Amino acid sequence: MANQILHVNIPTPLGHLEGILKPEEEGTTPRFVSVICHPHPLYGGTMHNKVVFKVAQTLQLLTIPALRFNFRGIGHSSGTYDDGRGEMDDVRYALEFMSHRYPGVPAIIAGFSFGSYVGLRVACIDDRVAAMIGLGVPARWFGDDTLQDCHKPKLLIHGTNDELAPYAQAVAWFERIPAPKSMITVEGADHFFQNRLDEVQAIITDFVQQLNDAV
Repeated sequence: MANQILHVNIPTPLGHLEGILKPEEEGTTPRFVSVICHPHPLYGGTMHNKVVFKVAQTLQLLTIPALRFNFRGIGHSSGTYDDGRGEMDDVRYALEFMSHRYPGVPAIIAGFSFGSYVGLRVACIDDRVAAMIGLGVPARWFGDDTLQDCHKPKLLIHGTNDELAPYAQAVAWFERIPAPKSMITVEGADHFFQNRLDEVQAIITDFVQQLNDAV
C-alpha cells in the first residue's frame, strides 16, 4: 500500500513515544527525513496541533518522510514532563527511530514554540541533522544560548503579532545566531498562525527547495 500513514511506537528507556509517520512513496529514496516537535506539553501541546500537522503535511508533499510524535507523558507516550531536558532526549529517540528506518539519510528537525526550543538545540549538536526549522520560537527561553558554532541551515518563521513569543525578542535572538540562517516574517500573524498556514507551507517549501539545490 503506497504512502499510508503509520502509527508507530518509538523505543525509549522509559517505554515508548507514540508517533505518526508518513513514509516515502513506494519505490523512492528520500533525500531527507524529518522530525516535527510539538508545542508545550503543559499547555495542551500534542502532535495533533494544527501547526505541527501543517508542517508535517508540507514536508510529506515534498517527498520527505515526516515523523511527528508526542513528548513523554502526552497521549500514550511513556514518562512525565521534564522541563525540556528529557524532551531533548525524546527528540534524539525520534531521530534514532528514523535513522534505523532510513540509514544515512540526513534529517530536518522542525519545531513549533516549545518544540522549537527543544528541537533546535538538539539539531545543532546531532550529526544526523542537516537543517532546522523553528516556528514561533520563544527566544527568551534560550537566554544566552545563541546556537553558537552551529553552522547548519536554519529557518525561523514568526508572526509579527505573536502574543506568546514576542516578535521583537525573536528578531534580536535571530541576529545573534550564526549563519546560514533566514527569518521569514508573517505580517500580522499570531502565535498559532491562525488562517496563515498556507503562507507557512510556502515558506517551508522554498527553504526545502534551496536545501535540495545545495545537496
